Amino acid sequence: MAALAHASSAQRARVLRALGVTHWVRRVPSEVVAATTESVPAAAWSGECVVLLPAGCSQRELDLVGRALMTSGATVARAPRIEVSNGRLPSAPEARAYLVFGEAQAHALGRELPAATLSRAHIVLADEPAGVLASAAGKRRLWNALRSLRRALAAPME
Repeated sequence: MAALAHASSAQRARVLRALGVTHWVRRVPSEVVAATTESVPAAAWSGECVVLLPAGCSQRELDLVGRALMTSGATVARAPRIEVSNGRLPSAPEARAYLVFGEAQAHALGRELPAATLSRAHIVLADEPAGVLASAAGKRRLWNALRSLRRALAAPME
């Protein structure tokens, strides 16, 4: 039984390495983490990464997005999440990289940001959260998008 548990752990580690996912272990209870993190208004934030989501996502879709972002490290997991409603961004913070869920959100980002900012930023497009939940191909495209985002954030700033 112990050999089987060890084999599945080794297989999991191989799969995570193949996907380019860094394994993180929580060292602080979640209550402490929740109490110490502060909500930063998106309008006042400028930094590494911003996540754009369609408005009206279900709790299940938001949970999926949150768990997927946590696999990509602290920078991506703590990135502000902005909902795009009616094709309009409430604010357009500048960032090195944008993870955009859906083409409508990408169009809204293109309308709101200046051309110079768009040319410097790395924009990664993923399926809408409902599409990711619905198909294996959507999940695969999300993992590829997260891998591309991690590489862009790991590259030195120009």
